This record gives sequence, structure tokens and C-alpha cells, in this order.
Amino acid sequence: MRTINCMNKQTLLLLTIVLALAVSIVAGCGKTNEASQTPAAAPPVELTISAAVSLKDALAEIQTAYQAKNPQVKLVYNLGSSGALQKQIEQGAPADIFISAAPKQMNELEGKNFINKATRKNLVENKLVIVVPKDAKIEITKFEDLTKDSFTKVALGETATVPAGQYAQEAMNKLGIWDKVKDKAVFAKDVRTVLAYVETGNVEAGVVYKTDALSSDKVKITVTAPEGSHQPVVYPAAVLSASKQQPAAEAFLAYLYTDESKAVFEKYGFDMGK
Repeated sequence: MRTINCMNKQTLLLLTIVLALAVSIVAGCGKTNEASQTPAAAPPVELTISAAVSLKDALAEIQTAYQAKNPQVKLVYNLGSSGALQKQIEQGAPADIFISAAPKQMNELEGKNFINKATRKNLVENKLVIVVPKDAKIEITKFEDLTKDSFTKVALGETATVPAGQYAQEAMNKLGIWDKVKDKAVFAKDVRTVLAYVETGNVEAGVVYKTDALSSDKVKITVTAPEGSHQPVVYPAAVLSASKQQPAAEAFLAYLYTDESKAVFEKYGFDMGK
């Protein structure tokens, strides 16, 4: 009888252990399934966008909207003249997206395989205008008026690196006035600096983009460059080949072409690229 009771106790203990193990395994599987069904939080991403400074205001508003929808993404803007940004990229400065104020800088980067060609697309378009201080009394109705003696200082972007300066030079060459205006030129590192020179009255006039002029209540637009006097002011955008965040960069670039972004660009005076 003692042997039988002992065996019964051993059997009961063994069954208890097996049952406990079974419950533990089932519970573990349940947790694994539950965990696998919970979506993992997206890892944080920082994107650096090197962009023409004339896009500053529109991109700032777009940044707020995009980060609200994508809190894991931090957008960092590096703004400046397109030529200077091009040189930075060629010298290895970290960037994920490049937005130029002219095709020239993008073409040169593409030729050197600095951009992902498949992502390149024209983003927005702009106009070239002459601005003067808000209270200026000088009359100007056409670009040719810049040759008058009443204009002694005319602000322009550096023609070697600033697309706005390059467009201005092209237009003035087309109109046959460059040789007379260049001696009056006060060259600036980017188009926003040209605008500042006019706002402060350090020059009588300046050539900027329409969008820059609309951003200031201290200047007024007097003339728009004649159609055909220069190449269209087109802003191409592309993801850089060296970007370590290709999917995130492509996602943000795609957002720039949405109706939501289009409304922002148009609010600041841009036309969406064709």
C-alpha cells in the first residue's frame, strides 16, 4: 500500500509539473502573438534639405505641417544661394535633398552623379522682378530704365553663384543693357541679401524673385522681366545619392508635390512646376 501511495504521489507531482509547463508555454505564445501584432514605433529620422533661400518662408510652413503628421521626422534646412549649396554638396557636406533655384546647379550635380536621377523633378516656378524701396519716387517702367543716371546703385545676386543674378544678367544681355548696368551693380551673396539692400535704401533698385518681393512690406515691385528675356525660373528638386535616408527623403520629396504643399507654395507667390 505504501508503494502504491508513493507512486500515486509521484504521478500527481509529475502531472502538476507538466500542466504548469503547458500553461507557461501557452501564455508565452499568447504574448508573442500579441507583441507581433503591435506595430513597432518608427525610428527617428533627421533629413537635411539644402534649398535655395528664396524658398525659406514656404518651406518653413511646410516643415510645421509635415512634422505634425510625421513626428518621427526632423527636417533641417540649409538655405543659401544655389551655387554655394552645390559647392557644399560637392565637397561632401551632409544633405539628403537639394532644391535649386535653377537647373544649372542641378545639372552639374547630376553630371557628377551626386543626385538620384530617378527622383529629380521640377518643383516650382518663379518670376524675375525689379524692386525699389516702398517710398521711392524714382519712376521705372522697364528694365532699360536702370541705365538712367537716377540709378547709381543696383543690387544683383552674384552672377557666378546666385541664379537670380544669372537670370538678371541674361535678361539684361538680351535687352542690350548689361554693359551699362554692370558698372552700377552691387553684388550680393544671395537673393535675400539683394532684398535687404533695397529695404534699407542702400541701393535705388534690386533684381529679385517675385516671391522675395512679396515677402517684404518695405519694397514694391515696379517691373517684371519680359517674357523670353531669360530662361524660365525653374526650381528642380532631387534626393542626393549619398543620402543615408533614401526612403524618408523620397517620402518628404513626394509630400512637396501634394495639393497641401501646392497651396503653401502658391500662397507665397510660386507656381507649381509643369
